Amino acid sequence: MHDTIVILDFGSQYSQLIARRVREQHVYCELFPWDTPAEDVLALQPKGFILSGGPASVYAPDAPRIPKYVFETGYPIFGICYGMQALTEALGGRVAPAEEQEYGLAHVLTLAPNPLLPPGEYRAWMSHGDRIESLPPGFGTLAESPNSPIAAMGDLGRAYFGAQFHPEVRHTPQGSAMLRRFVLDICKALPTWTPISIMKKSVQRIREQVGDEQVLSAVSGGVDSSVATALVHQAVGEQLEAVFVDNGLLRQGEPEKVVTTFRENLGVHLHPVNAVEEFMEALRGVTEPESKRRIIGERFIRIFEEQAQKLGSPGFLVQGTIYPDVVESSAPDRAQAHRIKTHHNVGGLPEHMLFELVEPLRYLFKDEVRAVGEALGLPPELVWRQPFPGPGLAVRCLGEVTWERLKRLRAADAIFTDELNAAGLLVTSPGAAGGVGEGTSQAFAVLLPVHTVGVMGDQRTYQEVVSLRAVTTEDFMTADWARLPHEFLARVASRIVNEVAGINRVVYDITSKPPATIEWE
Repeated sequence: MHDTIVILDFGSQYSQLIARRVREQHVYCELFPWDTPAEDVLALQPKGFILSGGPASVYAPDAPRIPKYVFETGYPIFGICYGMQALTEALGGRVAPAEEQEYGLAHVLTLAPNPLLPPGEYRAWMSHGDRIESLPPGFGTLAESPNSPIAAMGDLGRAYFGAQFHPEVRHTPQGSAMLRRFVLDICKALPTWTPISIMKKSVQRIREQVGDEQVLSAVSGGVDSSVATALVHQAVGEQLEAVFVDNGLLRQGEPEKVVTTFRENLGVHLHPVNAVEEFMEALRGVTEPESKRRIIGERFIRIFEEQAQKLGSPGFLVQGTIYPDVVESSAPDRAQAHRIKTHHNVGGLPEHMLFELVEPLRYLFKDEVRAVGEALGLPPELVWRQPFPGPGLAVRCLGEVTWERLKRLRAADAIFTDELNAAGLLVTSPGAAGGVGEGTSQAFAVLLPVHTVGVMGDQRTYQEVVSLRAVTTEDFMTADWARLPHEFLARVASRIVNEVAGINRVVYDITSKPPATIEWE
């Protein structure tokens, strides 16, 4: 069993980032809602606790509280933002509204030597409207910022720490080092969470779940479904049958690529299904994005059920669900976090299915999925393929999904991708991941249900608009827009307008995540 850190989630949208930063230290962690029963949490035999941020104020009557068992264990505790305030309130300190709120970058100064914070002054990301007015007994002030006299605190004897800022976000450059000190030095956790260990543990869990039964895998050719299928194939071998559904919502040339890739690289029994007309009919007249997702999820499951009957009725269905899918589809009552959107492979599935889901990647981040893919020996062109949403181009074709509009979108997207490849601006290896100027982590075109006036050949046109989206990211939980060269964007726009009938305007999306999501729908 791996040494484990438990993260108690008080509703922050950054909670999964804390988990990712801990995993970066090769230490396993799990994220639980703050009110999870003690026996479920303590079953992991954690080496320490991290308390996440959250939207509440600790002095509110119904504010989430730190469970008593956390203190009874005697394990180290690190409270972040709301977690620090909850720690203060629970142990006898005082929290009050701040006269001057602090949102964004701030300069933090370490005041006292301690095992958690670096010495000197450094930048940190603040996001709070409350602050610590008085420390709990036994605590000392470890750091301050211009608007937070107590920006960090600690009780070194009990190994209890709190930070008003967010060490998990990249805007806090020293943050990963802080979490590493807490996890490795203070909690004494052993760094045994590696791609090989993840792979071995996943194979073991898959075997325990499915036993000797047949398994059906839903493959799309994307990174997640490919790695999930490869893991299950490693675990159960000939018990696995893979089904690829061509729903008409894939990128240009993708159906042929998927079939070739799986048969040549994975050695899996693959059953292609042409369901283009069925999906197009189901989406006729539908414009609302959540409705699209539900319809697509429903159609997929029904097709898989039909295929399952032909293949001997396997009782298990493999899906490439990953952690960002789970958090963005979280129910509104999950630790007071808000649902961002429904993923068809998480929240868009029908309630009644003939399958039990097998989701070996459900608690992995994209970079961990890729690392496992490499450990499995999958080819780099498959492991580092551009991410693609489960509902496909339906959520990049805003408004009604018609065959004509899909054809238009596919052509524009292919031009953008081809030009990025030719310019060396796509991430194709670990060294290129996420860095501005080193490659975009995800890039695609979005067709908007907007018509604008243009002039072509001295004649007026009234045609649709395409938006180009390119981001740099390491974890897909947060992302920044890629600073692509102006000359490059001009070339792409010129090609799209000249080569794709029905488009007369191209725009570029310069919004980060948050506040936007990477996909438009």
